Amino acid sequence: MPFEPVQPEKLSTAVTRQIEKLILRGILRPGERLPSERELSERLGVSRPSLREAIAELQDKGLLSARPGAGIYVADVLGSAFSDALVSLFADHDEAVFDYVSFRRDMEGLAAARAARYASDTDLKVLQTIFDKMEAAHQKRDPTDEARLDADFHLAIIEASNNVIMLHMMRSMYQLLQRGVFYNRQTMFKQRTTRDMLLDQHRAINTALQARDPVAAREAVEAHLSYVERALQDQHRADKNEKIARLRLQHEQAR
Repeated sequence: MPFEPVQPEKLSTAVTRQIEKLILRGILRPGERLPSERELSERLGVSRPSLREAIAELQDKGLLSARPGAGIYVADVLGSAFSDALVSLFADHDEAVFDYVSFRRDMEGLAAARAARYASDTDLKVLQTIFDKMEAAHQKRDPTDEARLDADFHLAIIEASNNVIMLHMMRSMYQLLQRGVFYNRQTMFKQRTTRDMLLDQHRAINTALQARDPVAAREAVEAHLSYVERALQDQHRADKNEKIARLRLQHEQAR
């Protein structure tokens, strides 16, 4: 008969599996510091030797890393989606900007539709909480916080889609956005009218998600990123025109 005795699972193995799942599901993020050994062993209800064994195994797998005198951290499991050479190439060519926005529109539209269907009630509370913070930040003259929350809101949609492959892929892609390779989010918030429109667009996305309407959620995301694309095109055109105007001015002043 093809049966074997069931072996009881070691405590360290159970700890390893729990931490692995937290990393897989995006709850523990790259660079995040784990609680102290004492606190973590108490939370997990295991002895320190069992915890140390689990931590060592996760370090061997490349999921955790130790920083002398600082503690244990989630390793940079995402890495970079692109080589430095390719990132530099993207930054030097405008077409990469618009291809990136187009890619985001397709992927985030799909993620929003999935989130409307599969998000838990708590996922939706996270989205509502971030949007509420966006509304509060909108009252400030400095757009920095609002721009940061913009990215957080979009990542929360990806998380709420509950697809771990999409989650880790898009987080890696968002590193480029955060590094300002494709465009600086604050550029989009320079004009008050633009800020108002962007907030309204995020409100429409949030409303559709809270109503669990996948069609409306996808359409709202696609409309928002189409607006971003047009705004960036206008900015590129204005920058180009300004460069030409400065050359004319220099020529005129030299005559």
